[in-house]
Amino acid sequence: MAEKLSQIKEKSSPAKKPTKKDVRRHTLSILVQNKFGTLSRVAGLFSGRGFNIQTLNVAPTQNPRISHMTVTLSGDNSLEQAIKQLSKLVEVLEVIDLQEGDYTERELMLLKVACDVKSRPQIMQYCEIFRGKIIDVQHRALTIELTGSTDKLEKFLDLLGSYKLLELVRSGPLALNRSETPAAAHQRHGS
Repeated sequence: MAEKLSQIKEKSSPAKKPTKKDVRRHTLSILVQNKFGTLSRVAGLFSGRGFNIQTLNVAPTQNPRISHMTVTLSGDNSLEQAIKQLSKLVEVLEVIDLQEGDYTERELMLLKVACDVKSRPQIMQYCEIFRGKIIDVQHRALTIELTGSTDKLEKFLDLLGSYKLLELVRSGPLALNRSETPAAAHQRHGS
């Protein structure tokens, strides 16, 4: 398995990191009925139309019959047409295309960083600056929890570039529309 993972890392290491201008990123907030197979149908619709799902978060809302999906997509195809088709699915209650500045976004990242006695204070200082939490300490590693915007997490990783990352896992963004929406009203009334 380690060999396969190493091969995947080698193949996926781009010569240059794509910029925001290179990749069209879309964040969607989707309310769906909490039913078996809904996730598969939604994901299939996007992949069938040439979109790459970068992140996908699904969890029940305060109404256990309704789930909230936050989907981050990339692709050059017409998102408008995909949203129209998505809205036609019986299980889909609401689709909101979140635009820059119209929503609040947070992401969780857990990472394990190799360290020794000399490097530990510097890594701990970076955590403090970025308001991260050290959640586990070992003789040769620190496990860090960091929450914030995707940009904040990327900047933290850039700062740690000279240290060896042993493990890294990210939730992908969770997002909510800033203004009152039909989706928010829909949940409140329990429809």
